Amino acid sequence: MIGGGEGSFIGAIHYKAAMLDGYYQLVCGAFSSDHAKSLRSAGYYHVEPSRVYATWQEMFEKEAALSDEERMEAVIIATPNHLHHPQAMMALDKGFHVICDKPVTISSKEALELEQKVKESGLVFALTHTYTGYPMVKEARELVTSGKLGKIRKVVVEYPQGWLSTPLEQEGNKQASWRANPKFNGPGGCLGDIGVHAENLAEYFTGLTINELCADITSFVPGRKLDDDASVLVRFKGGAKGLIFASQISAGEENDLNIKVYGEKGGLEWHQMEPNTLLLKWLDQPMQILRAGANYQNLSERTRWNCRTPGGHPEGYIEAFANIYRNAAYHILEKMDPDFSSPDFIEYPTISDGVRGMRFIEKVIESAKGSEKWLKFHS
Repeated sequence: MIGGGEGSFIGAIHYKAAMLDGYYQLVCGAFSSDHAKSLRSAGYYHVEPSRVYATWQEMFEKEAALSDEERMEAVIIATPNHLHHPQAMMALDKGFHVICDKPVTISSKEALELEQKVKESGLVFALTHTYTGYPMVKEARELVTSGKLGKIRKVVVEYPQGWLSTPLEQEGNKQASWRANPKFNGPGGCLGDIGVHAENLAEYFTGLTINELCADITSFVPGRKLDDDASVLVRFKGGAKGLIFASQISAGEENDLNIKVYGEKGGLEWHQMEPNTLLLKWLDQPMQILRAGANYQNLSERTRWNCRTPGGHPEGYIEAFANIYRNAAYHILEKMDPDFSSPDFIEYPTISDGVRGMRFIEKVIESAKGSEKWLKFHS
């Protein structure tokens, strides 16, 4: 692991998710730019101090020199956004698979370079767009792409948070400080942190891709360098239209990610804070409540694969995160063993999702700052 040192929220999440199914063992790390802090973090992660490195460059060099039996095989990148590109590029150069936090880079140029590197390397690259790992999000995709709702007409994604309603970045809050700094976070503030999740969920949930967008962004908190609120009208290929709203100044909100999709015959509704439930609404019959459960045969095989417990046993954020890790592990195992074969429904966000995410961030900013009403979304 790179990053994730003591006090890190996301490092601990990556670790717990990776360990949940027993496919991974954390064997080395460069957990902080402060080597003493990195060594202290080793205790939490159960890593031998001899394999805690002062820099991520040293880690890649020294691990690559070890025997196949000893060396690490994959790397978790849990660092601020500006480091994702150089770290992932070096990892792939040295022959290591990559599980990277989102957004994938801080520009579409970097993302495209990384996409080319992934193709050349033939290695696995997984991007932790966590919300695609929830079983009922996968069930929704199955329902939409099977045509059961008819042609999709409308997609609405809401992602309000309230934690940046005050200038925390000016008060020593580490998580807020780097996210509010273009040097570390890239060009999008709220956009890069949660807006890209909303875009990814809209496309994954529906199987549709954004074709055009028209956006408005704001920095409401005085002195804030990056956006903290965004509203985006989108047009999807095929004719569906939608709204993506992301905000981190919605006072009182926690992590209220919601999506609604409407087709000719019916609609779907899913709420991240109640993730085991999917509402299926029909034009001409009562609403159905679908629930997650590995024992529910009415759910698709893909959905049940990503359920871990029988119905009535809540699964949440860690489990959704772990689904990405487990599914990536199957593809890593395929690379290692030609006789190993994973099920056809194994999938997770990849570098192509990362490229689309960066395109989205840049196009939203371009639209908000420009005079042209609608901008083409190219990937």
